[in-house]
Amino acid sequence: MRARTKARKRALDILFESEARGDDALAVLTQRRETDDAPPVSDYAAMLVRGVVAHRERIDQLLAEHAEGWTVARMPAVDRTLLRIGIYELLWVDEIDDPVAITEAVELSRTLSTDDSPRFLNGVLGRIADIAPQLRATL
Repeated sequence: MRARTKARKRALDILFESEARGDDALAVLTQRRETDDAPPVSDYAAMLVRGVVAHRERIDQLLAEHAEGWTVARMPAVDRTLLRIGIYELLWVDEIDDPVAITEAVELSRTLSTDDSPRFLNGVLGRIADIAPQLRATL
């Protein structure tokens, strides 16, 4: 597994755990970085967690607008978290090409979520990628 793929998986773990437990994601991130009991958290994973937290309101607004037939609350938690990471990478991480952000989210969903998840994530992220230049101009 490539370093950035591992970082995305680690960010997913932290964001998922914090949501499931009702804990602050930044506190979970800090705890994970300070302990020797958990796998290491790379700088890229930490940046993803911080970015999703900082932009979550806008990210969830985009999810609500572009996830046809789904509310954000009804989405499977893994899918919702992967979508948040993917949207963050699409709109706020210049060094990641849009197709890479989409492919990485879809591939993680293949191993971590439902059989329908890859198609769902690809559709939502694809719609957002289509309008990403206009969205980036307003950020």
